[in-house]
Amino acid sequence: MNIKVGFIGVGAMGGALCRGVIRANIASPDSVWVSDPRREVCEEIRAEAGVRIAADNRDMLAHCDYILLAVKPHLIEKVLAPIVDGFTTDKTLISVAAGVNIGKLESLLPAGVPVIRCMPNTPALVGAGVTVICGGSSVNENHLQAARGIFGAAGLVLEAEERLMDAVTGLSGSGPAYVYLFIEALTAGGVKAGLPRDVALKLAAQTTLGAAKMVLDTGKHPAELKDMVTTPGGTTIAGLAELERGNLRTACMNAVEAAAKRSSELGK
Repeated sequence: MNIKVGFIGVGAMGGALCRGVIRANIASPDSVWVSDPRREVCEEIRAEAGVRIAADNRDMLAHCDYILLAVKPHLIEKVLAPIVDGFTTDKTLISVAAGVNIGKLESLLPAGVPVIRCMPNTPALVGAGVTVICGGSSVNENHLQAARGIFGAAGLVLEAEERLMDAVTGLSGSGPAYVYLFIEALTAGGVKAGLPRDVALKLAAQTTLGAAKMVLDTGKHPAELKDMVTTPGGTTIAGLAELERGNLRTACMNAVEAAAKRSSELGK
């Protein structure tokens, strides 16, 4: 695959996806264009990966078949308005803006322009992200394949109906922050039990990483894996009892629900 793709916005997420595309040979450096109000960010990526810097977004649109929009939701209309007449049906818009639905994006573009809505998460920065994609009414398999390539360079890619995207945002989009809080709490517990903080942090982070890998690699239900390390009257069941006493399960469920609700609100 060698697509011509432009990135409007190359901050943390846009920059990670841009670098991933080149690293995975989804596109050659001279087929990748970047644009950002911060010129120095574009220069950094060009020096590192050899991409092209667009004179402006209209210039990018003239050279690229796929435009990945990595800007804040409230900036979508402002960014698209000056270039909307440059979109034709052979150009595909890919948006990672939380809460902005396909209908809204399609309403800002000429009829028939393919639109793909995506929800990646920040572990894409280290090639371990997960992205859920869904396509609009003008999207075909070739468009989806290109999107899978772009986001697959930064981790796992799944597809879902758009009605589920707010729930996706609440779980995987916001989810890394929940896990960081859990790692922070585990670290504090280790310190309370007498471990040096740097040792406790490494133990907490690697344990979280290893447990997640066990779920993905074995295909076993988390409850089954949990039971494998929980012996009668042992240390693990004592710890689990405290987590249940603190309603960890309910708090996590409520966090996902609250974030999903907020995602829905942002889209209105």
